[in-house]
Amino acid sequence: MIRLPASLKAWGSTDFSSVLKDEIGRLDASCLPLQQGLTSTSYALDGMHSAMLLSVTERPDCLQARVGIFYSGILAGCSCDGDPTPVEPQNEYCEVLVSISKATAEASITLASE
Repeated sequence: MIRLPASLKAWGSTDFSSVLKDEIGRLDASCLPLQQGLTSTSYALDGMHSAMLLSVTERPDCLQARVGIFYSGILAGCSCDGDPTPVEPQNEYCEVLVSISKATAEASITLASE
């Protein structure tokens, strides 16, 4: 279960954006749909990721934020001798929708559709 209590508490303040980015940045990568958001690689790396708030809307029961996530991925090759697949991390970006319950601070994070 993902909880973002500091973000909920900061709602309405000038600190909301930085608090949300910080809380998302501290989440384990497995909590984010990074693998589904890949565009130029085939495997999302669990290392550092960072967030950028794009927009936020207040609903009666939740806050809904559209957030850009910057992270890294690699092209997973066959590991055969002479495999030309580069193994260096490549930059990736995806957008997610973060819904934060006003009652519990529980959050759901899904890949945003275009």
